[in-house]
Amino acid sequence: MTVLYLAWQEPKERHWFPVGRLCFDGSTYRFGYTKGAMRSPDFMPFAQMPDLNTSYASTELFPLFKNRILSKSRPEYPSFLNWLDLESGEDEPLTLLARTGGERATDSLRIVPCPTPSPDGVYHMSFFSHGIRYLPESIQASIENLSVGDNLFLMPDPQNPYDSDALALRMASQAVIVGYCPRYLNHDFRLLLQADPRATRVHVKRVNRAAPLQLRLLCTVQAPWPKHFQPCSGEDYEVLVADTQVLVSGEC
Repeated sequence: MTVLYLAWQEPKERHWFPVGRLCFDGSTYRFGYTKGAMRSPDFMPFAQMPDLNTSYASTELFPLFKNRILSKSRPEYPSFLNWLDLESGEDEPLTLLARTGGERATDSLRIVPCPTPSPDGVYHMSFFSHGIRYLPESIQASIENLSVGDNLFLMPDPQNPYDSDALALRMASQAVIVGYCPRYLNHDFRLLLQADPRATRVHVKRVNRAAPLQLRLLCTVQAPWPKHFQPCSGEDYEVLVADTQVLVSGEC
């Protein structure tokens, strides 16, 4: 079963909270709100799924998520798949959401994939570098000189005024920051670093020179799966209603 979480950024302190969980078992999509949805009075349930205490099911992907995927009819779709480092047969909806984060400029929602260990006990996660648009043009240009396989360093940035848990991505060849890890992955990445800093490695997976800045630098983190490590854990990730209580609809 594939599991994704929906993260929401509250407008005041700009903290991210997991507010929903999306699952797919091969035939049915299920969505339920998590306890993180109760953390802020500013959070409002989504129009198609208005009840926090209901678990929703559908044979079609819910519009909230479907609208975050580029249509296959768009002429740039083949290039889009290349930017994501995916083949045409790998473009399942949840795979696309996990790789892109479902980012839209019009809201404060992001898709957070929940990884599972590989057969050999390794953590893998691919993500796009964030914050490139805020870097000087000279640094943006230097990103285009990176090559597939180049190592990057995870650099804690505790004095960051926007996020004290921020993890910067630094070139291995020179002291140049080329963006940041997505905020909603920082907690898990920090746990990996604490468990085995030398074995936690980040490298360049793709440099998309013709892509928008948010899809410019695709990175991959790899680390030994720590004992007792549970990604996407904590009370905020717990669903409010068990999956057995389901409202079935054709397309919510």
